[in-house]
Order: sequence, then structure tokens, then C-alpha cells
Amino acid sequence: MKFAIRILSASSLAALLGSCGTIDGVNDNADIRVPPPATSAVSSGISDFPVKIGEPYEVHGKTYTPEDVASYDTVGYASWYGDELAGNLTANGERFNADGISAAHRTLPLPSYVEVTALETGRTILVRVNDRGPFANDRLIDLSHGAAKQLGIDQQGVAGVRVRKVNPNEQERAVLRNGGIATERIATPDSLLSILRKNLAKLPTPDTKVQHTSVPAPIRPVNNSGIGASYVPTTGPAPVQTGSRDGKFIIEGTGQQAKASASVQKRVTKPATKSTSQIATGGYTVQVAAFGDKNRADAMARKIDAKVVSDGSGRIWRVRYGPYATENDAKAGLAQARKRGYSDARILHPGK
Repeated sequence: MKFAIRILSASSLAALLGSCGTIDGVNDNADIRVPPPATSAVSSGISDFPVKIGEPYEVHGKTYTPEDVASYDTVGYASWYGDELAGNLTANGERFNADGISAAHRTLPLPSYVEVTALETGRTILVRVNDRGPFANDRLIDLSHGAAKQLGIDQQGVAGVRVRKVNPNEQERAVLRNGGIATERIATPDSLLSILRKNLAKLPTPDTKVQHTSVPAPIRPVNNSGIGASYVPTTGPAPVQTGSRDGKFIIEGTGQQAKASASVQKRVTKPATKSTSQIATGGYTVQVAAFGDKNRADAMARKIDAKVVSDGSGRIWRVRYGPYATENDAKAGLAQARKRGYSDARILHPGK
């Protein structure tokens, strides 16, 4: 089953977009509230050339075939990945910058540029695709935390989006390559949003809607596997692309399900953290972050010497300090967490 829907015919889409002032992905009447930073086009050392399409590859038994579809225009669900994976290699061979405006996609060329529209608000931004993923079947694209934040969906686990391949000018490309934010597009007209939302409603609703919390990048071994930024093995060697099998590249690991992108949900065996059970009630706790991936929660808990707490459903994993006997003790723990950079940490009262 496909979990994305092509939008409209070329003629009907052109008619709807005619009033938007869009030419080759650049709006002549774009919102100019976010000026591009004054950086040179080559200061980052990152290039858009050569563009890589790549061979077919297999992840978790499913084959994906990269292709260059100039008119790519699809609706689906977006998730995002953040600072806990910063510095790892993307499928394009670049270091993942959680604050940059980038994304992972299963089949678009690397790099590609897309306009991503939040279907709830109509807000549209320019995003650079430099990674492979996501490999959850109910996701269309995985945004960096910076992209999700600019789009206004960083407080959601998943959000309905439209993804449209575009060809921006070199100035906008350079801004994104250098980790900046390109000028926002004008909001999508309500008439088009209505059509897009109806198409989204035809898709299965994602299983998990987890609120992520962006955290400082943990100290971890550098991932040079070349198959995606999020795969960081804790035991044994990294998986490798073993070459072709019937013309398809196969991602394999060492007794583990390997990753093929920065955004893939990890399925590796990791040492236990202090606790993966519910913290006893009767004490105050400080919640630092929440994840939809237990392995990410475990990695963060090990880094900051905290505990991992399940919500009981196996879908949400929370990283917490405590328990503390009194609220004053918890406030001291909160102050310590925020001093270390976790500004979203909060106190939970007994029983929460």
C-alpha cells in the first residue's frame, strides 16, 4: 500500500498555483520576514554536485528505487529527527546538522530541493533533501529539527504535509547548504489547502504521535557507515552495503536490522539504562525529553545519567531525573537540567 498521494494533474495544479507567483520554486512575492544570512556560497564546503540518484536498495525486506521525478508533488505525513543524531553521516555523505533545513526521503535524488507545506496552517518552506528515509510506512518525509521548527510542527510527532520538488535559485541553495533559512514562501491558498487535506484524509492515520524534545547532541562514536546519519552501533561493526543482489543494494548488519538513513527507527540491542520501568509513584521527577524510539531515549539517558520511563504502551519513552522526596529537591534538579541546556525540562508531580 502506498502512503502518499500525487496531488493534481499538471493543468489543474498550474491553475491553482497561478496566483502564488511561483516560478521554478521561487516566489516573486514571498514573505520576506526571514532574511537569508550573509554567508558565502562555498563557506560550508558542501556542494550540490554531483547529484546522486543511486541504485535500488532494500531495508527491512522492502525495496526502494531512487528516481528523479521532476513533477514530484505528493501529500503524506512528516516526522522529524533532532540533535541526538547531530554529526552523523547522512546518506549523501554530509554531517547531519539538526539545526539546518534538511530532510530525508526514500527516493528523491540527493540532494534535492522541495517545498514542504504544513497542511494544518498552509505555511510553506524550502528544504534540502540530503538523506534517505523514513522507513516507517506511514511517513513520507523526515525533517531535520530545524526544518520542523521553521514549519511550526516541532511540537508534533507527525504532521500532514505536502512535498513538492522545486528548482530554487543558487542564492537560496547556498543559504540552505550553509545551515541557514531560506526566505519563506507565501501561505498556500485555502482553495488548494482544501484539496490537499482531502487527499491526506485518504491515507491511514499514523500509529504514533509523539512530542519530541530537541536536546544537545550526545557524545557518541562517529558514524562513518555511509548508510545514514542515525545508525550508531553500540556493539560490533557497523552494517555495510554488501553490493548488489539482482541489481539491488542490500543493507545488512551483524545480527541486527540495519539502518539506511538518519531517520530510521533503531532496532539494535543496547545495554540497559538505569531503569526502563515506571518510576515509583510518591516522588517528584524532572522530565527532560520524550521519544518515540526507545534506543534514542536510552542513548540520551546514558549520556546525562538519567532514567528511561515507558508510558506503558511501548510507544513513548521519557527521559527523567528523580524521584525526589520534595518539590524543592525537584526544583534543584530542574535547575541543573536547564543549566545543562535542557530548557524544556519540567517538574512532574507525584503519580505522573
